[in-house]
Amino acid sequence: MIFASVQIPINPQTDQLVEGGIEKQTEQSLQNLKAVLKPYLIDLKNIVKVTIFLRDMNNFPKVNEIYSKYFDSQFPARSCIEVSRLPEDAQIEIEVIAYCEET
Repeated sequence: MIFASVQIPINPQTDQLVEGGIEKQTEQSLQNLKAVLKPYLIDLKNIVKVTIFLRDMNNFPKVNEIYSKYFDSQFPARSCIEVSRLPEDAQIEIEVIAYCEET
């Protein structure tokens, strides 16, 4: 099992929070998760649980739209929680639990 720590929308090239709204921040957070899983030779299909922290629950439909582009029809279990503040004043933070297939 892989317990990936939360990913906020930091651009790895600039080490800065991405600008451009919840859509771009969601995309970056998911891209960061893919990068965290890559050394384990796994990808998003190996995720069994996702926890999303949002600064504004009104953004959930936009987040859900982006999220659905990254996962196939068998979505992992998911929780979404509204919080008052996130690191770097990000709008979103995502953590996952994934599994490694035996080789």
